[in-house]
Amino acid sequence: MANATEKTYYHLDHPDWLQTPEGVPRGYIQPRTLRELWFHTGTACNLACPFCLEGSAPGEHRLEQVTFEDVRPFMDEALNLGLEQFSFTGGEPFINKDIFDILRYGLARRPCMVLTNGTKPVTKRWERLLELRDTAHPLRFRVSLDVPDPERHDAGRGKGNFALALDTLAQLHDAGFSVSIARHMEPDEDRNAVEGAFRQHFRAADLPEDLNMVAFPDFFGPSSHPAGVPHITANCMTQYQSEASRGDFMCSFSKMVVKRNERMGVYACTLVDDDEDYDLGETLSAAMTARVMLRHHRCFSCFQYGASCSEC
Repeated sequence: MANATEKTYYHLDHPDWLQTPEGVPRGYIQPRTLRELWFHTGTACNLACPFCLEGSAPGEHRLEQVTFEDVRPFMDEALNLGLEQFSFTGGEPFINKDIFDILRYGLARRPCMVLTNGTKPVTKRWERLLELRDTAHPLRFRVSLDVPDPERHDAGRGKGNFALALDTLAQLHDAGFSVSIARHMEPDEDRNAVEGAFRQHFRAADLPEDLNMVAFPDFFGPSSHPAGVPHITANCMTQYQSEASRGDFMCSFSKMVVKRNERMGVYACTLVDDDEDYDLGETLSAAMTARVMLRHHRCFSCFQYGASCSEC
């Protein structure tokens, strides 16, 4: 299934993994069941957004592009573990030359979701996309629309890309695909006002006003270490979280597979692929037994906001 290179997990017994700097037991999630499996298709992208949590850009290969042969064994293993959905992120998944083979295999077995910027890599492959409507399971798309102000959106993603992404969203919907958007969550925002502004754009594009919007705080770039992020203790996870809310953390029910240095590895979730301590092994079965310590600064965003990359 994976490269034979052996990986040693020295960190599992390290005090920093198990405790906060104050020596307090660190909060953790014990995975329950694998409902959703994510694949990172590679950090190469047609855009170079300055805020990208993956640091994706044209020619970027921090995470390498996966092939169909890379991902198929993980798909098969996931099905044996009771999987409900396959999901794909990047970079831009539609840059990956194997994405249609991967999706066709996945859609024959489970519903699939793709995160995309909705720009030229999608529009250039429109006819091939339409072929994916006739599959055993549905395909849905989450398109990035950062803010409801086209000028601000385009300042990060390039001139004209708000209009292009919105048009792609409408075309996907008109073709019968389920769609949603990913947007930025700004500090102290008026959520109703922000979402109301988005819905005006939806109306203008003849889209349903009730499209799901998944809001993300600033996760900072890969390998960043923002100052002042509180540590999550074991007590935090019982005092401020219930058994049900702990089950809503993505690391409880999902995993992500990435390719780094020609090796396929299973990571705890979609937000920690910049830290190899969250590489949980080369099989999903092994990864689902590993306790996930909430040490990464992005873990606090999940704790604070309930942010989730999932629509499973």
